[in-house]
Amino acid sequence: MLIRFAVKNFRGFAERIEWDLSHPSNYEFSPHAIKNGIIKNGIIYGPNGSGKTNFGLALFDIVYHLTQNFKKSDYLRYYTFGGDPNGIVHFEYTFKFGSQIVEYQYAKNAMGTLVEESLSSNGKRAFKRGLDSLSLDEQQFPINSEAKKNLQSNANNISIVNYLFTSYPLANDHYLILLQNFVNSMLWFRCLQVNEYIGLENSITLLDEFIIKEGLIEDFTQFLLNVSGQSFEFVPPTPTDKFLMCKYATGTVAFDDIASTGTRSLQLLYYWLKKMGKASFVFIDEFDAYYHFKLAVEVCRQLFALDCQVFTSSHNTHLMTNDLLRPDCNFILQNNKIKPLQACTEKELRFGHNIEKIYRADAFHVE
Repeated sequence: MLIRFAVKNFRGFAERIEWDLSHPSNYEFSPHAIKNGIIKNGIIYGPNGSGKTNFGLALFDIVYHLTQNFKKSDYLRYYTFGGDPNGIVHFEYTFKFGSQIVEYQYAKNAMGTLVEESLSSNGKRAFKRGLDSLSLDEQQFPINSEAKKNLQSNANNISIVNYLFTSYPLANDHYLILLQNFVNSMLWFRCLQVNEYIGLENSITLLDEFIIKEGLIEDFTQFLLNVSGQSFEFVPPTPTDKFLMCKYATGTVAFDDIASTGTRSLQLLYYWLKKMGKASFVFIDEFDAYYHFKLAVEVCRQLFALDCQVFTSSHNTHLMTNDLLRPDCNFILQNNKIKPLQACTEKELRFGHNIEKIYRADAFHVE
C-alpha cells in the first residue's frame, strides 16, 4: 500500500507538498476506510485551481517512470513549476508491503529525464544514483565493474530499479517484485470532455465492445438501474456487434446516441470497476463531474467497497459526511498543502457532526 507521497517543483507545486496516509485517527466509525493501519479510501477537496488534478498526475509519475502503462500523451507539457521551468522535479514515495517499508525517491528535469534516484527497504539503502555517481549495495546486487561504470554514466537514463528488476532473479516476495507489481496495477482516470487514463491497461478498449464481448449486457443493465435508477432494454447482440443498441416500440437506437453525459460517465466507471479487481491504487479525478449528488454517494459506496486503495477528487461537499467516510479520510488541498479535516480545525470532530456544514462555514483552515 502507498503510505506517503511528496513532490516538489511539479507544475503548480513550487514547494514540497506531502501526503501522509500512515497516521489515521482513532475514529471507530467507517472502519472500511482504514486497512492495516493505513488510510485506504479518501476524497480530496479544494478550490478551483488548488492543484487537485496536478496532484493526481504527480502521484502517477511513477507509472510513467517504471511501466509502459501510460496513455496521457500531453503529460510532459508544462512538467515543471512555471516559475522555475528549468528546475528539477523531485518525487518521493513510501510503500508498505507486509512488514517491508520501501522508500523510493527520484528526480527529473523539465524533459522528464531521470537525473537522481535512490531506494531503501526497511531503512537499508539498496542504491543511490546521482548525475555521475552510483552507490550500490553489492551484497544484495553483485555487479561487475564494467556494468557499474555504465550505470554511473547511464547515457540512456534507464531507471536503476528497472535494471535491477530485469537483471537479477528475485523471489516472489522481494521488495522490487512487490514494488513493480504495485506500480503496474495503479490506475488514474477521469471522464470530462474526453476519457483519459494512466496505468493498469496498455491498450485502448471500446466500452460497448467490451460489454458485448464479455457477455456483460445484463450485468451492465442492472448496474445502471442500481446506481442511477435508469432502465434500458438492450438488443441481444450478435458475436460481431461492436455497439450497444437499445430497443423501443418504434425500433432501435444506439446507446451512445441517447445516453446522457452522466450515463456515459457511468459506463466508463462500470468498465473500470470490472478491471479494479487487479488494481493496487486508484485515483479518479473529478469522478462525479456529471453525477447527481445522490448518485455520487452510491458510486462512492461501490468504489470504497473495493479491496484496493481508492481515492477521488471532488467539489461535491455532499460527500463530506461521516456516513460515507471519516474526517481523517477527507482531505483539503490548498496553498501547496494537503491535510485531513481533523488537522484543519481545533474543534473535535465526532460522528454526529455535520462536517459539510462546518466546511461551508469556513471552519477548516489549511495552514
